[in-house]
Amino acid sequence: MRALILCWLVLCGVASITQAQTPLPVTPATDTTRIVNIRNADRYGSKKLDSIYELRTVVGHVLFQDGKTLLYADSAVQNTKLNTIEAFGNVHINDADSVHTRSQYLIYYPDKKLAILKKNVSMTDGKGLLTTNELTYNTALKTGTYVNGGKVVNGKTVLTSKEATYYAELKDVYFKRDVKLKDPAYDLSADSLLYNTDSKLATFITKTNIRDSSGTRIVTSEGYYNLDTRKAFFGKRATITDKALSITGDNIAIDDSSGLFQATGNAVMIDTSQGLSVIANDIKANRTKNTFVATQHPLMIIKQDKDSIYVTADTLFAGRLNDLPGYQDTASKDTIRSRRIVSSSDSANRNRYFQAWNHVRIFSDSLQAVSDSMFYSGRDSIFQLFNNPIVWASSNQVTGDTIYLYTKNKQAERMYVFENGMLVNRSADSLYNQIKANTLNGYFKNGEVDYMRAKGSAESVYYARDEGNAIIGMNSATADIIDMFFLDKELHQVVFRNEVAGTLYPFRQVPDDKKLLRNFKWQENLRPKTKYELFGN
Repeated sequence: MRALILCWLVLCGVASITQAQTPLPVTPATDTTRIVNIRNADRYGSKKLDSIYELRTVVGHVLFQDGKTLLYADSAVQNTKLNTIEAFGNVHINDADSVHTRSQYLIYYPDKKLAILKKNVSMTDGKGLLTTNELTYNTALKTGTYVNGGKVVNGKTVLTSKEATYYAELKDVYFKRDVKLKDPAYDLSADSLLYNTDSKLATFITKTNIRDSSGTRIVTSEGYYNLDTRKAFFGKRATITDKALSITGDNIAIDDSSGLFQATGNAVMIDTSQGLSVIANDIKANRTKNTFVATQHPLMIIKQDKDSIYVTADTLFAGRLNDLPGYQDTASKDTIRSRRIVSSSDSANRNRYFQAWNHVRIFSDSLQAVSDSMFYSGRDSIFQLFNNPIVWASSNQVTGDTIYLYTKNKQAERMYVFENGMLVNRSADSLYNQIKANTLNGYFKNGEVDYMRAKGSAESVYYARDEGNAIIGMNSATADIIDMFFLDKELHQVVFRNEVAGTLYPFRQVPDDKKLLRNFKWQENLRPKTKYELFGN
């Protein structure tokens, strides 16, 4: 390169080549043009272009200075008329000792504070390293731009794109077109991305697709991810998909270091492996412990073939059964909670439980219920309803201190009522069949009540009908056991067993004080009529 420049100087008629121990004298520039000083060179020469301007060439350990910006090169040509510097070989721009830019070729416009660098270009602020084959650098603004592809390496994070602008003072890089981010924790693709090399913060400004090391996929159009703290925020209806689980919300916040995340604003969580969906305005979850809590009008949908179950409450919670204090992983014949274990190949689903607190409401086409709290175990498929529970099936209302609803294949199979059990069946307007006992044990067939047994101090009020279905009288009776048989969703037959005592009153002679059992309440006004009532709670 030096030989080529020397030959060029001879052809141009340069008068002399001398050692440059001191800076060359600078010809006074016009008011609108800035001339950069040559601070050092092993050899230099010059040629007059006219009475004012000249062409200067320098070779070996070349150093120019423009304010706080230092420009190094193996050789250079300075045109004072065009006010340009063209540098060759090991070009290095030291901008106030904060930004270092290197290449094999440069052309610099001092009046514009603009440098165009080509061939093996690199730029660093001590945090990230930008590399490309062509870069435009503004020394005043300390910005570097490439438009033909490049990459930034920041620790173990690598970002590539077709275009980018590097704001050195802010340590921000604005990537555009075919942006890719590769990190040990995440792979990311987007059309545009803002990244800070100091804080390692990636800011999403267009639709962005992210995949983490575990295979979790994230789609968002707004937000940020801190690759250092591993905390992220996603906006504009972001979606996270982790195998069978997906979460969507207006806003989603994640802390990968702790496994916590929160979805807010019309949040939807769907678990296809369990046939489960949760809708709420606030869902907090712990991926490490496999728990979630949903508040602000939460709704849980347990899907099945024909009759999905909808559950709402003030608060819904889910966790792992083996994390419950004192929980035993084996069935116990002495406890109703572990009375029956449903076999399943999915042990993870069987290890799940759900809880609901305050204003619990349950709806399915065949059965509805309300209570103050609920517990559901995936191991035994039992809905446990506490504190003033009520269950409705067709025209039947069941109440008691505590009600257990057993399900199989997500369909009602059996019901058990603890203490103060009462079944009320509306026979006609203002006429109710009633059965009361210490316990009630009912069985379902195809999701409908088929048979129920009342046991222990059982009492009943039952309106008998003739073959034409006309009411002929009312039977008021007591027994140790009362069996009820249902047909076409209606109470069809009542059978009294052991210690039976009672009176059959003609229909028009029924005493008023015999029409209703003690603590009778018909609470149809509390019954969820449609699933849509539960949306928005």
